Amino acid sequence: MHFIASINPLYSLSGLLVGVLVGLTGVGGGSLMTPLLVLLFGIHPTTAVGTDLLYAAATKTVGTGVHGYKGTVQWTIVGRLAMGSAPATIITLLILSRFRQAAAVSALITSALGWALLVTAVAILFRKAIVAFFQSRTNALSPRGAAGLTVLLGVILGVLVALTSVGAGALGMTVLLVLYPKMDVAKLVGSDIAHAVPLTLLAGIGHWMMGSVNWMLLVSLLTGSIPGIILGSLLAARTPDGVLRPVLAGTLALVGGKLLT
Repeated sequence: MHFIASINPLYSLSGLLVGVLVGLTGVGGGSLMTPLLVLLFGIHPTTAVGTDLLYAAATKTVGTGVHGYKGTVQWTIVGRLAMGSAPATIITLLILSRFRQAAAVSALITSALGWALLVTAVAILFRKAIVAFFQSRTNALSPRGAAGLTVLLGVILGVLVALTSVGAGALGMTVLLVLYPKMDVAKLVGSDIAHAVPLTLLAGIGHWMMGSVNWMLLVSLLTGSIPGIILGSLLAARTPDGVLRPVLAGTLALVGGKLLT
């Protein structure tokens, strides 16, 4: 009874709303949840990031199970991404743990989060144009070159996600579409989601060891987000993508700008 009473209905409602948006758009919850916790509820940026990472690991495990069952995960791509992201995440966490008491760390995370949201907004709004632009210049990219750039992408995502919990979804997917233009999109989506599980789990465990995870906050978020994701997924087929993407991108841009100013 005490455990149930400890669940905050406002956090659960936030989880529900973010879950619906994730189900509708496919954009990772970190882009939405972390800034919501920082700006609306005044959660410390480090705690918001750490809690949201474990929140993302839990929700994306379900998505990975679905994609794995459907055979839409390219484990070779997942391995290449993890080859870069795992060491990058560990190094980033070690640096954060050394300076976690410094006020500058909070400012760094807030600033990095703001920029990550702005870049994510651009990636969401102009994904087709960005992919077309770079694909026309990477048609001659060799399999070995694509593999090397995939590992590099993993490094970038490892640093970004460990710092902000943002980037594994919209940004990673945009680059994968450029690197693997001939691959079925569903397999790239499944690979991106599958890679996000160990990435967010590793980063989340690191933040937990630093004491920057609020467990009751995490439970409150999950009690709302799980039914929210189911609801959003059911509504996705009835909601025009041309309406959702500009609204979502605009929201992320405004929140990112707010964090930077």
